[in-house]
Amino acid sequence: MFERDVTERDVRLARQRIAPLATRTPLISSRALSKVTGAAVYLKLENLQETGSFKVRGAANRMLTLTPEQQERGVITVSTGNHGRAVSYVAQRLDIEATICIPEGVPSNKVEAIEGLGAEIMVCGATYDEAEDQAFRLEKERGLTMVNPFDDPFVIAGQGTIGMEIVEDLPEVDTILVPVGGGGLISGIGLALKAANADARLIGVSMDRAPVMYHSLRAGSPIRMPEEDTIADALVGGIGVDNQYTFRLAQNLVDDFVLVSDEEIAAAMVFALKGHHLVVEGGGAVGIAALLHGQVKEVGRNIVVVVSGGNVDTPVLLEIVQSREHPAARG
Repeated sequence: MFERDVTERDVRLARQRIAPLATRTPLISSRALSKVTGAAVYLKLENLQETGSFKVRGAANRMLTLTPEQQERGVITVSTGNHGRAVSYVAQRLDIEATICIPEGVPSNKVEAIEGLGAEIMVCGATYDEAEDQAFRLEKERGLTMVNPFDDPFVIAGQGTIGMEIVEDLPEVDTILVPVGGGGLISGIGLALKAANADARLIGVSMDRAPVMYHSLRAGSPIRMPEEDTIADALVGGIGVDNQYTFRLAQNLVDDFVLVSDEEIAAAMVFALKGHHLVVEGGGAVGIAALLHGQVKEVGRNIVVVVSGGNVDTPVLLEIVQSREHPAARG
């Protein structure tokens, strides 16, 4: 049990620990977004990470701290796709058995990727919250170790290694836009960013359909709310009404929080594909969408957008591209 606050030191330790399993991803300049904003804009490409998203960092850091007994019994998690794929990948590398609880409706490409890595998949309910409840029950029944998708100090520290890389590659960074689901990514990046520059701005971005962390922060405590279908499926789900880490870290670290529509996210996905030859999933494109559509009211001079993942079904991406080239097809 972690008995203290997560700190920047934990992020530094995570960086050493996960080096064999996670890739240092590129930070590239976006001239197109720079032109839109009047600032220097850069993209941190976690869509090029192992398993296609940032999630492998946190999963690796957590699973590399398991005891031999915990490794022998195996791990369990709940996921809408990317975290489950990351846990499955790390489990395969470390020869650990993994069980992945998913809700109904997880995109088929993500399910197939998890299966391909040898994990056991269990469809546990219609929503993320239902799948989470089932995963915690199975954890106790089977004696497994939960690899929490976000509300875990080792997971948070692992995700924070992205922030360390950004600060090293661009010391003058003054603003980072981060996709927000459960809050593990923005919490970890915030720890690294604020340790390097306390005045730098950390901006969370979510879809406008059931953004649980956004409304929890406004309410002053973690809440539950009904899920809604969204193109940003990686960000869907609650933060847990008994949230121990990410809610409080977000309260302390996040300077602003903006929401984008599915239409704006789709436009951002097409922008990334055509302007940068990048395949970006909906949840990974929310930061691009926020800048592209002027949702960020106060922009700095050196902005980094975290592109958190690229695991989108090819037919879905093609449909999005075609619908924007032929608007009548949308209707």
